[in-house]
Amino acid sequence: MSYDLLLDHLKKTTALGQVSGLLGWDQETQMPSKGGVQRAEHMGALEGVLHARRSDPQVAEWIAAIDIDRLDTAGKTNVSEAEKAYKTATKVPADLAEALAKHAARSQGIWAKARAAGSVADFAPTLKEMINLKRQEAEARQEGNASRYDTLMDDYEPGMKTSEMAALLSDLRTGLVDLRGRIGDSGKAMPVLQGDFSKDKQMALAQALPAIFGYDWEAGRMDLAVHPFCSGNGGDVRLTTRVDEGNPFDCIYSTIHETGHGMYEQSIPNADSLEPAYSYASMGVHESQSRMMENQIGRSRAFAEHLFPMFKAHFGEIGVETADDFHKAVNNVRSSYIRTESDEVHYNLHIMMRFDIERALIEGELEVDDLEAAWNERFEADFGVAVDTPANGVLQDVHWSVGLFGYFPTYSLGNLYAGELFAKMQSDIGGLDGMISKADLAAPLEWLHRNVHDHGRMKAPGQLIEDAVGHKAGASALLGYLNAKFGEMYGV
Repeated sequence: MSYDLLLDHLKKTTALGQVSGLLGWDQETQMPSKGGVQRAEHMGALEGVLHARRSDPQVAEWIAAIDIDRLDTAGKTNVSEAEKAYKTATKVPADLAEALAKHAARSQGIWAKARAAGSVADFAPTLKEMINLKRQEAEARQEGNASRYDTLMDDYEPGMKTSEMAALLSDLRTGLVDLRGRIGDSGKAMPVLQGDFSKDKQMALAQALPAIFGYDWEAGRMDLAVHPFCSGNGGDVRLTTRVDEGNPFDCIYSTIHETGHGMYEQSIPNADSLEPAYSYASMGVHESQSRMMENQIGRSRAFAEHLFPMFKAHFGEIGVETADDFHKAVNNVRSSYIRTESDEVHYNLHIMMRFDIERALIEGELEVDDLEAAWNERFEADFGVAVDTPANGVLQDVHWSVGLFGYFPTYSLGNLYAGELFAKMQSDIGGLDGMISKADLAAPLEWLHRNVHDHGRMKAPGQLIEDAVGHKAGASALLGYLNAKFGEMYGV
């Protein structure tokens, strides 16, 4: 009886959380530009209701009365997730939770305008307040020896500690810097696309791609946003992308990336049930699905056999004549300002920079007044290029404006997980390249359903990957994949 009451409470709380998600999606895609102030009030009011439900003393009473040994795996997960949410909510004052929600809604619009204007000064006061609020939240929730940043990162990758993440990224960084150096020394130049890449043509091609990667259009839609994202789960999973008429790869690979997220959300069994057990495992696991679709599959030589003629059909002449040259153009390695447009060799270096900077911001080792200078200095040291405008620098990502501190490292963790999963998939599925070249992804998607999606949130993320591949995840699989791929392309 107590479990049934708790589950009903959890489902209604999840439903309200999904309403908040829809408001966030609307703000980024459809909301009138002057609606930001009202939307902040909407989000704050809804967060107040959610916080009250999560911290309701009745939740603790129900949990105490449940005989956990009589529940199945899903039931045990539902109870543990409810207990974790309750502990978090009771530590964070209601007024702080509401203030964070309202400020995130306001901050998003301020960031977008500051980015368009290239003005850090326009965004700095808003960012200062967000960091102040996130520090307060972290301090309210801290347990034991956990740092502020540990506490916030746990929201996205449960159980992960800063020290463990730093060690993983350090192993990856060593290999990436070595590979980048060898590529630079090769002196080889890759082909470059040229042609008419209008918005309408890009969107027509983008619309044709998600179904290839297992996305169900009857359970989703796609819109434009300043910063691409995926929202929703189960029968309502919404994608966004963006268009740069000078760079069609930005739109196409942003679309494939977000499709990977959407496919995962649509593939978890019973996702419509609103039970916590049937949610995604972690953001690292989430990113493994999007990064694998984007990179190991979408940027592969095999998939170029399918994507190249699609590009020709949508854009006409594009400046390259073969699938092989198209593949090289897709995978051109060069320093670039924008994380989401970067190649696979540089991408994780972008994440490592953000990981170090945002950790310093949260721990009080760096303040907003010094942020732009710190960013520009680190970027030039890591990438050998001076930042030309804040829109290409510290203002390029939406994450800090909405308080997503602790999220960035899950991108690199997702790459590590993707490397492990794809290596095992290649071992388990004979003729995988041939399937990918024909855009027949039924077998790899079934493998992912069985090994990742079907488990929902019922395994810890690290254990989920370890069970799927047979060992603890590390950097070697990803580095092996990158060295093989780019070693062949660049002769290094």
